[in-house]
Amino acid sequence: MLKIFWSFLILIAIALPLHAELYYEGGYNPNQTLQQQLAEDNPQYPRPIIFAFYNNNPCYDCPQTIELIENIYNQYYADTYDFYIINYQDDEDYNFIQNYNLSQPLEIVLQQVEDGQMTNFKKLEYLQNQISDPVSFSDNFRYQVNSFFEND
Repeated sequence: MLKIFWSFLILIAIALPLHAELYYEGGYNPNQTLQQQLAEDNPQYPRPIIFAFYNNNPCYDCPQTIELIENIYNQYYADTYDFYIINYQDDEDYNFIQNYNLSQPLEIVLQQVEDGQMTNFKKLEYLQNQISDPVSFSDNFRYQVNSFFEND
């Protein structure tokens, strides 16, 4: 009986990290355009944006990847760019799926903003497959962000 109890506790300890919740940071108003919503959410708008788009498909490494990206953002980019975590599968009003051709469980979009208008963007895909080495991941992510936003 004791073995069953300990097996149950170990199973619970293993399963808990698999259910990490992702969330959209910011209010949602279906009567506003995306640019109006972003301007309301952040008075410093228009700044370039880092979007972390995810969907409801099972993805073991996605929550950890988003957390690492958020840590990188807070450490290096919080004063320069905006960051949004969005479940694109639930979106019907801003057309994220069509605008950015989203289909993966996790996709990062670097969005350039010029004169208050969203211009070109770059998608970073399959980042969740690179999280096994956080140092290399961080270096690569920072390189992608810096080269995209600084070369434009």
